[in-house]
Amino acid sequence: MFDTVRDDLRATLDEIRAAGLHKPERVIGTPQSATVEVTEGGRPGEVLNFCANNYLGLADHPDVVAAAHEALDRWGYGMASVRFICGTQEVHKELEARLSAFLGQEDTILYSSCFDANGGVFETLLGAEDAVISDALNHASIIDGIRLSKARRFRYANRDLADLETQLKEANAGGARRKLIVTDGVFSMDGYVAPLAEICDLADRYDAMVMVDDSHAVGFVGPTGRGTPELHGVTDRVDIITGTLGKALGGASGGYVAARAEIVALLRQRSRPYLFSNTLAPVIAAGSLKVLDLLESAADLRDRLAENTALFRSRMTEAGFDILPGDHAIAPVMIGDAAEAARMAELLLEHGVYVIAFSYPVVPQGKARIRVQLSAAHSTEDVNRAVDAFIAARAELAG
Repeated sequence: MFDTVRDDLRATLDEIRAAGLHKPERVIGTPQSATVEVTEGGRPGEVLNFCANNYLGLADHPDVVAAAHEALDRWGYGMASVRFICGTQEVHKELEARLSAFLGQEDTILYSSCFDANGGVFETLLGAEDAVISDALNHASIIDGIRLSKARRFRYANRDLADLETQLKEANAGGARRKLIVTDGVFSMDGYVAPLAEICDLADRYDAMVMVDDSHAVGFVGPTGRGTPELHGVTDRVDIITGTLGKALGGASGGYVAARAEIVALLRQRSRPYLFSNTLAPVIAAGSLKVLDLLESAADLRDRLAENTALFRSRMTEAGFDILPGDHAIAPVMIGDAAEAARMAELLLEHGVYVIAFSYPVVPQGKARIRVQLSAAHSTEDVNRAVDAFIAARAELAG
């Protein structure tokens, strides 16, 4: 049987390559940092890294690494269990409490990833008599999580408040018992920020709850890095915040749901990814606690990230590149054609800058781009070198 399937799969893979949509994996032989060494899948040697979610540069911070080493000695390597059996250590409860305090929520529950966190919320809280109203550009994990629930599904155009209100009215007309508006805090492909204050106003008007996936914001967005709810002054009006420990908060892995106490309590009893997945490794929990310590005095890191972002965006705009507007550290360089975007990424690697081209199905057809991500670990020289490499690569592509 598989001989037939093999031929079909190979044909599909050939189509992906022919369309310029193939996504190769490059291998790096160093810790995640502002520079990395590529060992396979591209120009060998040290290159500037402008494609990681390492916004604050904490992925290889010596204090975080030291906390992880200490945790290995104290707590061991892994739990070999789920939370409700014998998979809960003091370090897990401490991290949940610290995240709750940091995010201004009543309680927090840890997951093995934010994908699992989003996958465990909707089915637990919403039934067939309920409605979920989701932004059209929400992360794939939100889309998949919604599919697991029996709730009625409504979708509104990206950050379109008028369309959101239309969908809320339709949900009301359908007699929805519970209504949940869900949005990314920052949309990962565009760097756009959700209008949370206005979303919360509509939620109040139509008696809906609000959920925000703040994975690309917590740690560096907002006056003290507490994310988009803090940025918009609506921390006390957001009912559910999901997020990851794998981006600004140390870059390892793991996710969480920070929410009203009753929501978290129900998730502990019925959320399938929580009940049937191994506990977050204690070394990650301990490293994340150290990251939260560092965030208390990380204003200089957030300032440096903002300066690097502003410099890159301004220089690239002056050079005539099409950069989606905004001030987030996600700075998408719009190319359009998938094959051209992939070729530019290859040329940039040859010039010593590691970036990735994004194309369909990650972004819509005809909207291929190179998503540049700035970090506080980058120096001013690093940013200028990256811009110069873009200019050189464009010239080679055109010539």
